[in-house]
Amino acid sequence: MLDTLKRWDRDVFIYLNNIGVERYDALWLFITDVLNWIPLYIFFVALFFYYYTKRQVSVIFLYLILVLVLTTSLTGLVKQYVARLRPGEVEMMAELIRVLQKPSRFSFFSGHASFSFALTTYVVATIRSKTKWIYLCFLWPVLISLSRIYVGVHYPSDLVVGAFVGFGIAMAGYFQCEKTLKKRSLNHT
Repeated sequence: MLDTLKRWDRDVFIYLNNIGVERYDALWLFITDVLNWIPLYIFFVALFFYYYTKRQVSVIFLYLILVLVLTTSLTGLVKQYVARLRPGEVEMMAELIRVLQKPSRFSFFSGHASFSFALTTYVVATIRSKTKWIYLCFLWPVLISLSRIYVGVHYPSDLVVGAFVGFGIAMAGYFQCEKTLKKRSLNHT
Protein backbone atom coordinates (compact mmCIF):
# COMPACT_ATOMS: atom_id res chain seq x y z
CA MET A 1 0.00 0.00 0.00
CA LEU A 2 2.76 2.46 0.94
CA ASP A 3 4.67 1.61 -2.23
CA THR A 4 1.54 2.27 -4.28
CA LEU A 5 1.09 5.68 -2.62
CA LYS A 6 4.74 6.56 -3.23
CA ARG A 7 4.47 5.54 -6.88
CA TRP A 8 1.25 7.55 -7.28
CA ASP A 9 2.90 10.55 -5.62
CA ARG A 10 5.91 10.31 -7.93
CA ASP A 11 3.84 9.74 -11.08
CA VAL A 12 1.46 12.62 -10.38
CA PHE A 13 4.43 14.89 -9.65
CA ILE A 14 6.18 13.93 -12.90
CA TYR A 15 2.98 14.45 -14.90
CA LEU A 16 2.18 17.85 -13.38
CA ASN A 17 5.78 19.06 -13.49
CA ASN A 18 6.06 18.16 -17.17
CA ILE A 19 2.99 20.20 -18.06
CA GLY A 20 5.22 23.21 -17.49
CA VAL A 21 6.01 25.42 -20.45
CA GLU A 22 9.25 27.38 -20.52
CA ARG A 23 7.62 30.68 -21.44
CA TYR A 24 5.68 30.60 -18.12
CA ASP A 25 8.71 29.86 -15.95
CA ALA A 26 9.13 33.50 -14.88
CA LEU A 27 5.48 33.67 -13.80
CA TRP A 28 5.71 30.52 -11.66
CA LEU A 29 9.03 31.64 -10.17
CA PHE A 30 7.34 34.92 -9.25
CA ILE A 31 4.36 33.10 -7.70
CA THR A 32 6.55 30.75 -5.66
CA ASP A 33 8.57 33.58 -4.06
CA VAL A 34 6.87 34.45 -0.75
CA LEU A 35 8.41 37.93 -0.72
CA ASN A 36 6.45 38.85 -3.84
CA TRP A 37 3.27 38.45 -1.81
CA ILE A 38 4.07 41.20 0.72
CA PRO A 39 1.20 43.38 -0.66
CA LEU A 40 -1.19 40.51 0.15
CA TYR A 41 0.16 40.29 3.71
CA ILE A 42 -0.36 44.05 4.10
CA PHE A 43 -3.89 43.64 2.74
CA PHE A 44 -4.59 40.96 5.38
CA VAL A 45 -3.40 43.26 8.17
CA ALA A 46 -5.47 46.12 6.74
CA LEU A 47 -8.55 43.89 6.83
CA PHE A 48 -8.01 43.25 10.52
CA PHE A 49 -7.88 46.99 11.19
CA TYR A 50 -10.91 47.62 8.99
CA TYR A 51 -13.16 45.07 10.71
CA TYR A 52 -11.86 45.15 14.30
CA THR A 53 -10.86 47.61 17.00
CA LYS A 54 -7.19 48.25 17.77
CA ARG A 55 -7.46 46.22 20.98
CA GLN A 56 -8.99 43.30 19.11
CA VAL A 57 -6.36 43.54 16.37
CA SER A 58 -3.57 43.33 18.95
CA VAL A 59 -4.95 39.99 20.20
CA ILE A 60 -5.73 38.73 16.68
CA PHE A 61 -2.25 39.67 15.47
CA LEU A 62 -0.57 38.04 18.49
CA TYR A 63 -2.29 34.74 17.71
CA LEU A 64 -1.46 35.09 14.03
CA ILE A 65 2.24 35.44 14.89
CA LEU A 66 2.00 32.40 17.19
CA VAL A 67 0.31 30.39 14.44
CA LEU A 68 2.99 31.28 11.91
CA VAL A 69 5.89 30.64 14.29
CA LEU A 70 4.44 27.28 15.32
CA THR A 71 3.77 26.32 11.70
CA THR A 72 7.26 27.29 10.56
CA SER A 73 8.94 25.57 13.52
CA LEU A 74 6.98 22.34 13.12
CA THR A 75 7.69 22.32 9.39
CA GLY A 76 11.42 22.67 10.00
CA LEU A 77 11.46 19.94 12.64
CA VAL A 78 9.55 17.47 10.48
CA LYS A 79 11.76 18.21 7.46
CA GLN A 80 14.85 17.37 9.49
CA TYR A 81 13.30 14.26 11.04
CA VAL A 82 11.83 12.79 7.84
CA ALA A 83 14.74 13.95 5.61
CA ARG A 84 12.93 13.26 2.33
CA LEU A 85 14.98 14.23 -0.69
CA ARG A 86 13.55 16.72 -3.12
CA PRO A 87 12.45 15.30 -6.48
CA GLY A 88 15.43 16.78 -8.34
CA GLU A 89 17.83 15.11 -5.90
CA VAL A 90 16.51 11.63 -6.69
CA GLU A 91 18.74 10.19 -9.40
CA MET A 92 16.07 8.33 -11.34
CA MET A 93 13.84 11.44 -11.43
CA ALA A 94 16.39 14.10 -12.29
CA GLU A 95 16.18 13.41 -16.02
CA LEU A 96 12.38 13.15 -16.06
CA ILE A 97 11.51 16.52 -14.54
CA ARG A 98 12.10 20.23 -14.86
CA VAL A 99 13.78 21.82 -11.84
CA LEU A 100 13.78 25.63 -11.68
CA GLN A 101 14.90 25.98 -8.05
CA LYS A 102 17.34 24.17 -5.81
CA PRO A 103 16.32 24.65 -2.17
CA SER A 104 18.82 23.42 0.40
CA ARG A 105 16.40 21.83 2.87
CA PHE A 106 14.45 18.61 2.67
CA SER A 107 11.11 18.13 0.94
CA PHE A 108 8.56 16.74 3.40
CA PHE A 109 6.41 18.63 4.12
CA SER A 110 6.18 21.87 2.19
CA GLY A 111 6.90 25.02 4.16
CA HIS A 112 5.33 27.14 1.43
CA ALA A 113 2.10 25.13 1.65
CA SER A 114 1.98 25.03 5.44
CA PHE A 115 2.76 28.75 5.81
CA SER A 116 0.38 29.98 3.10
CA PHE A 117 -2.49 27.75 4.25
CA ALA A 118 -1.90 28.70 7.90
CA LEU A 119 -1.93 32.42 7.12
CA THR A 120 -4.92 32.25 4.79
CA THR A 121 -6.96 29.94 7.02
CA TYR A 122 -6.41 32.17 10.05
CA VAL A 123 -7.34 35.32 8.12
CA VAL A 124 -10.41 33.70 6.55
CA ALA A 125 -11.59 32.24 9.87
CA THR A 126 -11.17 35.63 11.54
CA ILE A 127 -12.93 37.67 8.86
CA ARG A 128 -15.47 35.24 7.37
CA SER A 129 -18.32 36.60 9.48
CA LYS A 130 -17.65 40.08 8.08
CA THR A 131 -17.47 39.22 4.36
CA LYS A 132 -17.86 36.04 2.37
CA TRP A 133 -15.48 37.34 -0.32
CA ILE A 134 -12.60 36.49 1.98
CA TYR A 135 -12.82 32.85 0.87
CA LEU A 136 -11.32 33.90 -2.48
CA CYS A 137 -8.04 34.32 -0.62
CA PHE A 138 -7.67 30.54 -0.69
CA LEU A 139 -6.62 30.92 -4.32
CA TRP A 140 -3.26 32.18 -3.02
CA PRO A 141 -2.13 29.05 -1.14
CA VAL A 142 -3.41 26.87 -3.97
CA LEU A 143 -1.29 28.85 -6.46
CA ILE A 144 1.71 28.74 -4.13
CA SER A 145 1.33 24.97 -3.78
CA LEU A 146 0.99 24.38 -7.51
CA SER A 147 4.05 26.53 -8.10
CA ARG A 148 6.11 24.18 -5.91
CA ILE A 149 5.36 21.31 -8.29
CA TYR A 150 5.98 23.49 -11.34
CA VAL A 151 9.43 24.58 -10.12
CA GLY A 152 10.25 20.95 -9.33
CA VAL A 153 10.79 20.98 -5.58
CA HIS A 154 7.79 19.20 -3.99
CA TYR A 155 5.75 16.06 -4.42
CA PRO A 156 1.95 16.37 -4.16
CA SER A 157 2.01 14.62 -0.74
CA ASP A 158 4.41 17.29 0.57
CA LEU A 159 1.85 19.91 -0.38
CA VAL A 160 -1.24 18.10 0.89
CA VAL A 161 0.34 17.41 4.28
CA GLY A 162 1.66 20.97 4.46
CA ALA A 163 -1.80 22.33 3.69
CA PHE A 164 -3.43 20.18 6.37
CA VAL A 165 -0.81 21.11 8.97
CA GLY A 166 -1.17 24.81 8.19
CA PHE A 167 -4.96 24.57 8.25
CA GLY A 168 -4.99 22.67 11.55
CA ILE A 169 -2.60 24.98 13.36
CA ALA A 170 -4.45 28.05 12.05
CA MET A 171 -7.83 26.77 13.22
CA ALA A 172 -6.44 25.90 16.65
CA GLY A 173 -4.97 29.41 16.88
CA TYR A 174 -8.20 30.98 15.70
CA PHE A 175 -10.31 29.14 18.30
CA GLN A 176 -7.86 30.09 21.03
CA CYS A 177 -7.95 33.70 19.85
CA GLU A 178 -11.75 33.69 19.96
CA LYS A 179 -11.67 32.38 23.55
CA THR A 180 -9.22 35.10 24.53
CA LEU A 181 -11.32 37.82 22.91
CA LYS A 182 -14.46 36.58 24.69
CA LYS A 183 -12.66 36.29 28.02
CA ARG A 184 -11.45 39.86 27.69
CA SER A 185 -14.86 41.00 26.41
CA LEU A 186 -13.20 42.24 23.23
CA ASN A 187 -15.37 40.23 20.86
CA HIS A 188 -17.93 42.96 20.33
CA THR A 189 -17.34 45.08 17.24
